[in-house]
This record gives sequence, C-alpha cells and structure tokens, in this order.
Amino acid sequence: MATKVLIVEDDLLNRMFYEAVFQQREYELLVVEDGARVLDAVDRFAPDLITMDIHLPHVSGRKLIRQISGNPQTAHIPILAITAYAGKRDEEEIRRAGADAYLAKPLSIDRLLREVDILLAGTNGAAA
Repeated sequence: MATKVLIVEDDLLNRMFYEAVFQQREYELLVVEDGARVLDAVDRFAPDLITMDIHLPHVSGRKLIRQISGNPQTAHIPILAITAYAGKRDEEEIRRAGADAYLAKPLSIDRLLREVDILLAGTNGAAA
C-alpha cells in the first residue's frame, strides 16, 4: 500500500513543488488549501504523514497541529511544519504546538525528503 501524505498548503507554487516531489516517490496524496478543511481531510484520508503550512486561510496551522496532535485518534500521525516563519521562537512555538519536525521555507528537495524519511521511520526530525 502506498504511503499517504496530506499536504496542507495554500500557496499554489508550494503545492506544486510538494506534489512533484512526493509523486516521484509514488506517494498517495491529498492536498488541502484551506485550514477549515484539514480536520475532515485527516479523518477521511487517514494520512501516514501531514505536511502543514502555518499561515493558512480560516484556521492557523498552529491551531490545527494542536488539534491533530492532541486527539488520541490522530496523535500518531507525524506532522512536518513547513513555514516562512523562520525565527528560533517560531520554531519553538510550532514544536510546542505538537509538530514533530519543522522546516523553514525556502527548502531543498533533499532537506524535505530527509525529514519525511525520518518521520516515516518513526523518529522525530531535528530540522532547524
């Protein structure tokens, strides 16, 4: 069975980038552009990994991360926060919200795939 990745990203170019990278690995993808639709997508799609933008329309990525990681039914799903908020304090707040790993934009394909591999292997990433 293919690895299922939920991509939560409102920016078209970023979505296209993530989709192209993950399609090369033949992951099954679901893309959500709006924070208001994320929780339903998690329930319906049951992803193996979530990539989460932080600045989203309607509901912030931080709030969604707290809800997903705080729910016993979804807490096992690793969350990779990918954001333009690149300060040390931002990273700490995002990790406290429940993200398993954090990457600042812009990012390279190698860096993205390294974090994805770490998370899918069951260990927390140590990205900065």
